Amino acid sequence: MNRNEYMHHLEYRLRRLPREEYEKAFSYFTEYFEEAGPENEAQAIEDLGPPEMAADQIIRDFAIENASEPVKNVKRSISALWVGVLAVFAAPIGVPLALMLGVLAVMLVLVVLMLVFCIFMLTIAVAVAAVPCIIVGIWLLFTSFADGAATLGAGLISLGIGILLTMGSVRLGKGALHMTARLFGRAAVQKGGKGHAK
Repeated sequence: MNRNEYMHHLEYRLRRLPREEYEKAFSYFTEYFEEAGPENEAQAIEDLGPPEMAADQIIRDFAIENASEPVKNVKRSISALWVGVLAVFAAPIGVPLALMLGVLAVMLVLVVLMLVFCIFMLTIAVAVAAVPCIIVGIWLLFTSFADGAATLGAGLISLGIGILLTMGSVRLGKGALHMTARLFGRAAVQKGGKGHAK
């Protein structure tokens, strides 16, 4: 196997990584071969090991790295979560067990995301339901001041609670994504062990 074949196999194995991680990994291997030079190409391939194992190790390393970083934004959390799922599949365990763990992991993620989505929709409903109450309260101010003030106050309180709950559910969603990504990263560490540094 020469450098081009090795890089082709590696590219195939890393293609599901998010773009940023893919480019980082691919540039690492490109630099590695360039530093080794054409005369040491065979030795570099032997040092790196089979491209499948090298790609799996890179995916696990990214999962470990992502698990230790704090949440920056939702896009980054989803990316970290995807790398974690890939790391579980890349772990050197039996294929049936890996498939079962992968399906369970994906189901866990879906359940957590659906729960967070339901909480978010509930908080939006509380905030939206406050709007008609505020409108009716303003209208009642002109017919029955006491009823109008009470209705307007209840609407404003509901709106405030809805806004606070919405902000809390967004934070809960980010936290759930980060925690799930960390879980996958830890699973990758336990199954694959520590690898070479990037």
